[in-house]
Amino acid sequence: MAKRILHTTPKQDGYHMPAEFEEQERIWMLWPERPDNWRNGAKPAQTVFAQVAKAIRQFEPVTVCASPAQFQNCRAHLPSDIRVVEVTSNDAWIRDCGPTFVINDKGGIRGCDWTFNAWGGLVDGLYFPWDQDDLVAQKVCDLEGIDSYRTEGFVLEGGSFHVDGEGTVVTTEMCLLSEGRNPLMTKEEIEEMLCQYLNCEKVIWIKDGIDPNETNGHIDDVVQYVRPGEVACIWTEDKENPFYEEAQAAYKTLSEAVDAKGRRLKVHKLCLTKEPIRLSGADSIDMVEGTLPREDGEISIASYMNFLIVNGGVIVPQYGDENDTLALAQIQEMFPERKVVGVRTEEIAFGGGNIHCITQQQPKVKVK
Repeated sequence: MAKRILHTTPKQDGYHMPAEFEEQERIWMLWPERPDNWRNGAKPAQTVFAQVAKAIRQFEPVTVCASPAQFQNCRAHLPSDIRVVEVTSNDAWIRDCGPTFVINDKGGIRGCDWTFNAWGGLVDGLYFPWDQDDLVAQKVCDLEGIDSYRTEGFVLEGGSFHVDGEGTVVTTEMCLLSEGRNPLMTKEEIEEMLCQYLNCEKVIWIKDGIDPNETNGHIDDVVQYVRPGEVACIWTEDKENPFYEEAQAAYKTLSEAVDAKGRRLKVHKLCLTKEPIRLSGADSIDMVEGTLPREDGEISIASYMNFLIVNGGVIVPQYGDENDTLALAQIQEMFPERKVVGVRTEEIAFGGGNIHCITQQQPKVKVK
C-alpha cells in the first residue's frame, strides 16, 4: 500500500523528534562514490564508511543505501548482518538529505522530508544537480512503510539542528538564516517551522558554526545533547586555533541559555584537534563544473563533536591528532553508561563532513 504524504505537521498530529540519546531502531547510511568529491574515486572513503558501519553494528542494526552501479561493491565491503538496499542519490550525506524521524506515544513513526538543495542551491550549493538526494527521504520512508511530511520549498538539513526530545532545538543563525536556504522567510517564521515539524517550544540560536564554506555552519560540528538539560560544546583556549572565536561564543551562549523546561544548561567542554586537519591528494579528485573545487592544504572541518550516539555506544571521529585520546576520554566522561568507540575518519572530513553527517538514526517506537 502506498504510504501517504501528509499535509499537516507533526506538532498538530502529536508527533515529535526524540533526542539522539534515546533508544534507536537502526542507523541509515548512504554509500559514497562521487569522484568529484572524494579522493581516488571514493575508494578510501568507502573503506572508512564500511568501518563506521561495522562500529555501529556492534550496537544496533545498520542499513546502507547504495546506487545500482555500486550495489555489488558495497555489499562486498560489508558483513552479511548489515543490510544493503538499492537507492540512487547524488552523494552520501544522509543526515542532511534523509528523513528526520518523528514518533508519538502510541507506537507511531513518521518521517520529515525536508526540501534539500545541496547546502545552498544556486546561491552557494556544493554541487548540481541534487535531485536524487532530494528523493532519499521519501525512498527511506517508503522502504520502512511509513507516512511522511514534505516541507515543499522549505529547505533544511538534518545536520543543522539538534533536539533534546523535551521541547528544545538548538541550531545556528549562520546556517538557517543563510541566503541559499529560505531567504524570503524571517527568523521568526523559520523558528515556527522548526517548532511545528520537530514539535518543540524553544529554539536556542548559536550565532556561528565552524563550517561556513561547506554547510554554512551546521550545529553538529559545534554542539550535541548529552542528556536532557546537558550539552557538549567545542572548546579551545588556543587563540591560534582557527575555530577559537566560534567555540568561545558558542560556549557563552549555551552557558546563558534556558531550555523549554526552564533549565539552565549544564555545558560540557569537548576539545578540538591540536593541529588543523588539512586536505592532501586533491589532485585525485575529479574537477567537474558545478562542484566546489578542492585544493591541497585547505582546512578540513575535523570536529570530534561530529560523533554519533547509538544504543549503548558513541562512535567518535579520530584523526591521528595529538588530542584524539583526550577527546575519547572527555566523551567517555559525558557518557559513562555507554561504550565509546573511535574510528579514523579524516577521509570523511576531506569530503566535507564526518560520522554524524553520514548517518541518520531511526528511533524506536514508544507506547505509553
